[in-house]
Amino acid sequence: MRCVIFDLDGTLADTSGDLIAAANAALEALGHSPQLVPGRDDATAFRGGRAMLKLGFERLGITGAAADVDEGYPVLLQAYGAAIDTHTTLYPGAMAAVDRLRRDGVAVGICTNKPQGLAETLMTRLGVRDSFASLVGADTLPVRKPDPAPYLLAVEQAGGDPARSLLIGDTETDRKTARAAGVPCVLVAFGPDGRGVNALAPEALLERYDDLDSIVGRLIV
Repeated sequence: MRCVIFDLDGTLADTSGDLIAAANAALEALGHSPQLVPGRDDATAFRGGRAMLKLGFERLGITGAAADVDEGYPVLLQAYGAAIDTHTTLYPGAMAAVDRLRRDGVAVGICTNKPQGLAETLMTRLGVRDSFASLVGADTLPVRKPDPAPYLLAVEQAGGDPARSLLIGDTETDRKTARAAGVPCVLVAFGPDGRGVNALAPEALLERYDDLDSIVGRLIV
């Protein structure tokens, strides 16, 4: 069965506002002022909690802050879990495109570097969890993207054929994951980096979800 696996943050949903709020809450809990700005720091937010904390400490002039990041990360996760869908929205047309794929007999799933429990909670809160046959998170396996194992597990759990699958994402991590798995990569061009993601040499750019059907039809048969 053909299969399309989606990244979550920055691909299916704009989670940047809630992620940035959680990072600032963690910084405040550690006695610092908020450092991240919605809109300006969205690209960092989509690279994960540790990336946001590292940027925050750099702006505070704290270098070599690995221990500080380790201390702040669980605080960030707790803050994020408590307000996971305050600002988050699905990208326009995303779920309509997912529904079209399913009607066309394409298996769909999610492979994210968000912890699985948080990903499950978010997709349930957004009312769309049942639209995806699989959901593999950062802690589902001992490894995470860009290791190909989580992607391949997402394909397997969705009932898909890895040889007839592709990954839709928004970052270099997704590009590297697809390359490691030997599958096509589609990168969205509506994120913070816009068409700049074309520099990562994906097999296709997705300008809007209305175009997904034709891209899938071209890349996997």
